[in-house]
Amino acid sequence: MAAYDFRAPRLFVEAPLATGAEVPLSRDQANYLKNVLRQKAADAVLVFNGREGEWRARLQASGRRDLALVVEAMTRSQPQAGDLVLAFAPLKHARLDYLVQKAVEMGATRLLPMLTRHTAVARVNLDRMRANVIEAAEQCGILSVPAVEEPLPFARVVAGLPPERVAVFCDEEAEQGDALAALAGAPAGPVTLLIGPEGGFAEEERRALIARPRTVRLSLGPRVLRADTASVAALALVQAARGDWRV
Repeated sequence: MAAYDFRAPRLFVEAPLATGAEVPLSRDQANYLKNVLRQKAADAVLVFNGREGEWRARLQASGRRDLALVVEAMTRSQPQAGDLVLAFAPLKHARLDYLVQKAVEMGATRLLPMLTRHTAVARVNLDRMRANVIEAAEQCGILSVPAVEEPLPFARVVAGLPPERVAVFCDEEAEQGDALAALAGAPAGPVTLLIGPEGGFAEEERRALIARPRTVRLSLGPRVLRADTASVAALALVQAARGDWRV
């Protein structure tokens, strides 16, 4: 795989990518390149669509006012998508933005808002979540864009976990121990990481998770973490123990 080029701007596009293809730009994308980044005709831009890898393109005028990109060559092939689901109790705007952006950086492949007993925020702006996902992917060199799911009640999330999935849930009442060892020793299989709200999981929710086979109950240490911080910490542990951080 080629090294990341962090000097060239990166854009997510929906269009198919191939040598010689012309990719139209939205008004916001054109404004970003022309007026924010001060890009000029023939400047290089990296583009990706989450399906066909990353490509180098050149900026050109399209008509009297519009801008487009002409695709030249592939710079990185599309990696095999991982399978790390983050199910989380929704948070208020700024903290939800942070959680989504960091989850993308940490390698989550699906984001699933989960409505628990103590969830304080019941309505989720999915368009805003998707915009944050794309922005994080553009900035961090990520080619596989995580899916954003419709919110589901806790019971449906747990009932919908396939038998082969390992459920990892963070619980402030769990006994402290070696979290990495607990994750490394868990059964093989894809992971769904469940993060509760600020008030934690309700007792019946905790019992439902513990009763499920292939479940890891995880302590995140002696301090009570905010939900957005807990998400980042837990994703780091999962990636270090059994994810793509391993050599």
